[in-house]
Amino acid sequence: MKNFNKLLEFDLKYNCLIAGVDEAGRGPWAGPVVAASVILDKNKLELLSDVDDSKKLSENKRENIYQKIIDASICYAISEVSHIVIDKHNIKSATIMAMQNCIQKLTQKPEIILVDGNMNFTIDGFKVEHIVNGDEKSLSIAAASILAKVYRDRIMKNYHKIFPHYGFINHKGYGTKEHINALLKFGPCEIHRKSYKPIEKLIKIKNG
Repeated sequence: MKNFNKLLEFDLKYNCLIAGVDEAGRGPWAGPVVAASVILDKNKLELLSDVDDSKKLSENKRENIYQKIIDASICYAISEVSHIVIDKHNIKSATIMAMQNCIQKLTQKPEIILVDGNMNFTIDGFKVEHIVNGDEKSLSIAAASILAKVYRDRIMKNYHKIFPHYGFINHKGYGTKEHINALLKFGPCEIHRKSYKPIEKLIKIKNG
């Protein structure tokens, strides 16, 4: 509750309709990057007392909060950008693309958009503020971070069914020891980000 009050206080300073935006999946070596945007309903905030920066919550906790955020929102949107686009452009461009897409998908237009981080992109017709460590400061951004993280984790769990050798259900594509060992044994699969330097290096090792 203490963190909730702090996060809420930050948002209330704006005294207008705001949307929080955050992403999940910049660091992993496989799968898409996902962004979420959410406009919270001020009349339903009692549902969100457990909301915090997604990185500070367990996977089970995030899953339990996910639907509460949706239920407490005026509207929300989620957008994913594939590993193919990440490899073609770069992760920063793909992340901005995902964020812009989910903002444009909102069914109600916010007066201000609060975006986690400092990538400093703009989007026509919207007032955008970039908040460094925003998922630790803003309730709306923290809520968006949970939506993005849970959505992406679910994608990676589904990929685990298709590519079970890599352990995606455990590490969600991050460069863990389990993941590295699988790459050394099997090489990259279809969803690996082959432009990432660790993947490039492991491909060279695998190929001798």
